[in-house]
Amino acid sequence: MIKPTSTRFAPSPTGSLHVGGLRTALYNFLIARAQNGKFFLRIEDTDQARKVAGADIQLQEILKKFNLTWDNKKVIYQSQRIELYQKSIEQLITSGHAYRCFCSSERLEQIRHQQQQASKPTMYDRCCRKVSAAEAQRRHAAGEPAVVRLKTPQTGTIGFTDLVRGEVSFAAATIDDQVLLKSDGFPTYHLANVVDDHEMGVTLVIRGEEWLPSTPKHILIYQAFQWELPKFAHLPLLLNPDKSKLSKRQGDVAVEEYLKKGYLPEALLNFVLLLGWNPGTEQEIFSLEEMIKNFKLEQVNKSGSVFDTKKLDWINGQYVRKLSPKQFCALASPHLAAAGLNAPPAQLEKIVATEQKRIKRFDELPEMVRFFFEPPQYETSLLLWKKMTQAETHTSLKSVVEALDSILEKKWNQATIEKTLATLIEKSQRSVGEILWPLRAALSGRKASPGPFEIAAALGKKETTARLETAINKLEK
Repeated sequence: MIKPTSTRFAPSPTGSLHVGGLRTALYNFLIARAQNGKFFLRIEDTDQARKVAGADIQLQEILKKFNLTWDNKKVIYQSQRIELYQKSIEQLITSGHAYRCFCSSERLEQIRHQQQQASKPTMYDRCCRKVSAAEAQRRHAAGEPAVVRLKTPQTGTIGFTDLVRGEVSFAAATIDDQVLLKSDGFPTYHLANVVDDHEMGVTLVIRGEEWLPSTPKHILIYQAFQWELPKFAHLPLLLNPDKSKLSKRQGDVAVEEYLKKGYLPEALLNFVLLLGWNPGTEQEIFSLEEMIKNFKLEQVNKSGSVFDTKKLDWINGQYVRKLSPKQFCALASPHLAAAGLNAPPAQLEKIVATEQKRIKRFDELPEMVRFFFEPPQYETSLLLWKKMTQAETHTSLKSVVEALDSILEKKWNQATIEKTLATLIEKSQRSVGEILWPLRAALSGRKASPGPFEIAAALGKKETTARLETAINKLEK
């Protein structure tokens, strides 16, 4: 019987969730759900100096927005498990797989400087490996500050099979005697990570490529404890269009910022799914259920994946088109309100509906529909269609006002407006452009906008008539 795969997402509360972190969480979630395993959430907060207040709660809230639900009822915080790590480190010291290091920060800096001057890799020189166990215990008992380091082998290789990258190996001589426990009693990432993964029953570790060099250290820790190794999968880097690494320093990498811009959670999740994963088909839009059914680690690329915002815009647009008018209006309203654009609910729904087929993300909407809320400002020349004169345009708009005036207020809607003006065009023997261009320009004040029937229906009869009268007055000057 195949053992269900259990995975985890273990962010550090040092700031907002990175889009790369969202991808890691998603892939871990999908594998666990597809294989009837468990998906755990753990907060790796042992680095107290970099901890940002409230970041842990924000991380959890964002995961909930994407329906990436975890199976542990109580989220695990590493800072609440210090005693467990300290007991574990004593076990490694006793078994001879770790040792106390009493070197001062000044000495370590001097070693690092000398190695850099000699163009050598910066590593600990293993000075305190020579200290006997008895002496180390005596100095520790006397209160001398010390860290605890992993005793790494100095010959041979450490290898493993990565589910994304294949066979990977490292020369043991290149692996530093990593600090496992700091002098303040807090564990480093490496110790806490391994102890927690084992204790939680994690069988597959999926994380970013940047953690690949840490894996041999983790393997050595597993072996020192005589624990069963999990499987490992390291995801490719996310890249900018210029192929440089996507970084927080360049901004626009926080998931929260993309949500604020008006990207839908479903669309952003769909987008990060495709950052490195190729389904092998033409399908690009996936529901969460389809992701669970189709995702396989074997289809994840080794090479970095470019973060293409144009592709994100396209995917978001696909999801926006699927929204009902009421859903679209509900999501659009906060963006309009923030821009000071308000209208009664029924009218607001008509206004935003004019742009649902064109919009890429919601933060674009306020400027796209601003002319509905403010009298348009434009040059008289905008009203002229091709070679039409002002006099001809004046006559055209006068006939439009007369035609629209025949529509009762209660029958003022897009279909009736379109039918009425189609009749006018036919009877007047004017071209469509000669009637509709001046009408649309008068209502929107823009060269490009939604169609005149949509605009007039959303504005209402009174405002439509007022804007047409303004245009006619412009043409009379």
